[in-house]
Amino acid sequence: MHLANLVAMLFAAPSTVHVLTVVVVSAVSQCFLGALWYGVIFKKSWTKLVGLAEGEKPKYQAFGVVASFIACFILSFVLVHIMGWAGSITATDGASIGIICWFGFMAPPMFTQHIFENRRANLFAINATYWLLAMALGGAIIGAMHS
Repeated sequence: MHLANLVAMLFAAPSTVHVLTVVVVSAVSQCFLGALWYGVIFKKSWTKLVGLAEGEKPKYQAFGVVASFIACFILSFVLVHIMGWAGSITATDGASIGIICWFGFMAPPMFTQHIFENRRANLFAINATYWLLAMALGGAIIGAMHS
């Protein structure tokens, strides 16, 4: 199916409101997980690993929050379609598909990027694990909210 057909199908379907609601709920949940992950659980470690002084906030933090939501929205939008094509209708199915997609589409390029950028393994572990959990959470929410 072509991208234009997907977009037309999404915006012409009677369940458009439901699909967009599911995508937004998934994206917001992933953002909250990110705030907890980077702002509480790994705040000190992550701050040190990215080269920020203690108490220093990242440059363009507001832009980063908006970019994070957009990224989570796009990820959730694609995940809802992959799950639909796979016929996934439960939270467990959704989490499984999120994890499989992470292994195939996210972990390999992140790993390669961290190597070429000469970043520490700890930073890769923090970032990659966040995305693993975010994709599993997003898939589980999408599966649970399936109508």
